[in-house]
Formats: sequence, C-alpha cells, structure tokens
Amino acid sequence: MALPFVRMPLVFRKLCRKREILQQIGEAIALAFGLLLAADADLLEIVTLSLYVSLSATSIACILGLPLGAILAVTRFPGRGPVLVLINALMGLPPVVVGLIVYLHLSRSGPLGFLGLLYTPTAMIIAQTILIAPIVVALSRQVLEDLHLEYAEQFRSLALSARQVIQALLWDGRFALFTVALAGFGRAVAEVGAVMIVGGNIDHLTRVMTTAITLETSRGNLPLALALGIVLLALAMAVTAAVHGLRAGTAGQADA
Repeated sequence: MALPFVRMPLVFRKLCRKREILQQIGEAIALAFGLLLAADADLLEIVTLSLYVSLSATSIACILGLPLGAILAVTRFPGRGPVLVLINALMGLPPVVVGLIVYLHLSRSGPLGFLGLLYTPTAMIIAQTILIAPIVVALSRQVLEDLHLEYAEQFRSLALSARQVIQALLWDGRFALFTVALAGFGRAVAEVGAVMIVGGNIDHLTRVMTTAITLETSRGNLPLALALGIVLLALAMAVTAAVHGLRAGTAGQADA
C-alpha cells in the first residue's frame, strides 16, 4: 500500500520538469515576438543573410536542376538507369560531407583557394546549392516525366524536337515545379552542418539562423535558441505562403 507514496516524488519531479519546459517555451515565444516587434538589428541581419543564402542557393539549383530534370524525363540513353539511381542517392547527401568537400576545395591549399571564398556567404551558397540540386533534379524529373507520358502522343503528332518538348514541359509544369523549388528551399533554410563548416558562424558576416540556434544552444541560452527557432519557422512559413500566393495568382491569370 506504500508503493503509491514512494512514487510521489518521481511524479512530482516530472510535473515540475514539464512546468519548466512549458515556462521556457512561453519565454521563447515572448522573446521571439519581442525581437520581431523591436526590429532587433542583429536579428534582422541574421534573417536577411539567411534569406539571401538560401534563396540564392535555391535559385541556382533550380536554374541548373530543372533543365537537367527535364532532359532526364524526356531522353532515353544507355546508362540512364544508373544515373537516376545516383541522383536519387545524392538526395540524401550528408551535409557535413558536402561541407568538408567544399572546404577542401576552397581552403588555401585547395584548388580554388586563390578565390578567397572560404568563410564567406558565397561559400555557404555553394555548399547549399550542392545539397539541394539533386533534390531539384530528382523531383522535377519525376514531375515532368509523368507530364511527358500524358502528352507524348500529342508531342509526336506535332513532330516537336526534344528541345521544344523540354520547353513545353517546363512551361506547362511550372506550377508543380513551384513545389519542387519549395522543397529545395526547405532543405536549404534548415541546413546547419555544411554552412557551419564553410561559413564558420562568424558574427556579422556568416551567421545565419540555424548556426545562431546552434550557438545559443551550446551556450545554454535555451529561451533565445527557442525564440530563434520560432522565428526561423515563421520565416519558412512566410516564404512558403508567398510562393503559394504567387502560384495561385499566376494560375488565376492563366485561367483568365
């Protein structure tokens, strides 16, 4: 009969721990709103750099990856199967490995060391582009291949060249490709390992949201780390909403 009383301290500690976690979350939410409403200069600098790096990497990856995905969707050539397997495998590239490879190339002793790009936003963009380009290629290839199968007979009847078919697919599938770009942006904005290695998390130079969260967590400043996490989540949601709004507006104009 004494067993429930023995367990009481353990239950009490768990309740206290839950209360402490809820209190930290509440403090983090209040701190996040306070930083946003006060337009904190350091926060705005970090947010601006995060958007610049992630959007730049996503744009470059889409410029390179969408045409390549379309080519893989339309053309048939020997070794296509292994190429698709390789691209799909590269979707799971470990960020720290990509960061290490870029670091070795951009370091002073590396082949591109003379450019002086290490520990700059440009190096971070390069690392993120390498990470998300396979995602863009693989997803766009699947989307455009399905679209190509739907219009294959029509393309053959019009005797279109491969280049014309690719252009038609990219234009007709542009709304679905917005989602592909969003997937790439989501991977980029959440990246921490590669940008930490090649960027160095230098204050006022290469510090972005994810590396700032990592830094504050290592310092034990959990409320600020949680607040930055909330801001990062809100930032990603805002970009996603903007893209969906652009997609809906463009679709409405096309229907009109």
